[in-house]
Amino acid sequence: MFWWVRQVTLTLVGCFFLAFGIQLLISAYRLKDPFWFVMTFFASNLIILISAALLVGFIVRMVSSRKSSDNNIKEG
Repeated sequence: MFWWVRQVTLTLVGCFFLAFGIQLLISAYRLKDPFWFVMTFFASNLIILISAALLVGFIVRMVSSRKSSDNNIKEG
């Protein structure tokens, strides 16, 4: 039970950082200074990339755990 709560919490945190990265990307286009635009643009893309990769990992781990538990129930 604790494992599921932890995975769901990590997934929600990943979703938050994904949304934060998208908001940061949108706000980067409102900047006037080219240097700050480039820095904010690449920072937001890094946040989006890392949080999306972690989200995919958490979701794959939860799905594979659910499938293996379903297989154990069917076999036993």
